[in-house]
Amino acid sequence: MHQRRKAREVTLQVLYALDVQDIGLHEAIDLFWANFEAPEEVRKFSTSLIEGTWNHREQINDLIGGSSENWTMARMSRVDKSLLRMAVYELLYCQDIPPKVTLNEAIDLAKIYGSENSGAFINGILDALYGKLRWKNEDQDNHGIAGCAEP
Repeated sequence: MHQRRKAREVTLQVLYALDVQDIGLHEAIDLFWANFEAPEEVRKFSTSLIEGTWNHREQINDLIGGSSENWTMARMSRVDKSLLRMAVYELLYCQDIPPKVTLNEAIDLAKIYGSENSGAFINGILDALYGKLRWKNEDQDNHGIAGCAEP
């Protein structure tokens, strides 16, 4: 299994746990790694995605909400929300990852871990959101984060 795919699966699991449980960010990450093993590259990339996504979730939630017609964040499944948050974080802050890769990975994970319609749902929201982001000003703080570099 590709290292980045595995890291995204870990990220999905931890973001889901953070959404479900009353647990701190670093406690959730430590708890996961206390029970599962992975190569150091997976650990680094997933930790970067988890921390970045969780720390920017208010901004990310606003962007998702503004791109999802007839769907509030409260109505979305926790798996779909976690995948969307992770993908939006990558689009905003991980410039070393091609947007097409981010979109495809989120859609593929939605088909595996989400409901029957999750792939199409994720695709629709991310497509709309990415269209909006492409046209934003260059002066927005969109600098890549070191943790997003290829392991």
